[in-house]
Amino acid sequence: MDPSGDRREALKQVFEQARGCVRCPQLAAARHQVVFGAGNASADLLFVAEAPGANEDREGLPLVGQAGKLLDELLADVGLARRDVFVTTVVKCRPPGNREPHPAEIEHCHDYLERQLDLIAPKVVCSLGNFATKFVRGDPAGITRVHGREEVRVIGRRAVRLYPIYHPAAALYTPRMLEVLREDFARIPQLLAQPAPAQVPVAEPAPDLEPVDEPPAPSVVEPESPPSGQLGLF
Repeated sequence: MDPSGDRREALKQVFEQARGCVRCPQLAAARHQVVFGAGNASADLLFVAEAPGANEDREGLPLVGQAGKLLDELLADVGLARRDVFVTTVVKCRPPGNREPHPAEIEHCHDYLERQLDLIAPKVVCSLGNFATKFVRGDPAGITRVHGREEVRVIGRRAVRLYPIYHPAAALYTPRMLEVLREDFARIPQLLAQPAPAQVPVAEPAPDLEPVDEPPAPSVVEPESPPSGQLGLF
């Protein structure tokens, strides 16, 4: 049996639940699409940002537009591509006006991220920017203090090697940040070469997500194809 195929199917099931989610009425009413995440279902490297923006909400894929192009360039600099990694967000729906997600919205959505981590089982998680870094670390320290510093953290039920870095959008607004980003990205291959962190035994399995009415199946590309449609899984 193909483990990567099993992971893709399991992620698609979680996606089906997420795309019908109405736990946050304001977000559900305003969104065009749930931006679940996209990339390699067996990725060793997972990026997690704050929440979808207008472009992501329109296309249904994370980190598109200029910030996404810069992410692609930074990955290429270290010999990686989007199809090698998985990209997702803390909150899967765009907050109105691109405001920061409210605490209740994070609470309603965080189990989707935890399920993604359980299924994908990445070695390294890169939090992108201030908000995502504070969330996954469970600590108020900002990205300026902790970027480029690896540590082992437990997110949900899974221990990961966490590596906070600036969001690529930061370099679009502050060009001097590009060199900082390149320096931090340059360490990623070294982190990926290290063994995965030991997992802490968990007494009880994570609860299943609440069922939702099943909408039409999403368009999912096969491993040999580039991402397209609402969900790109490899």
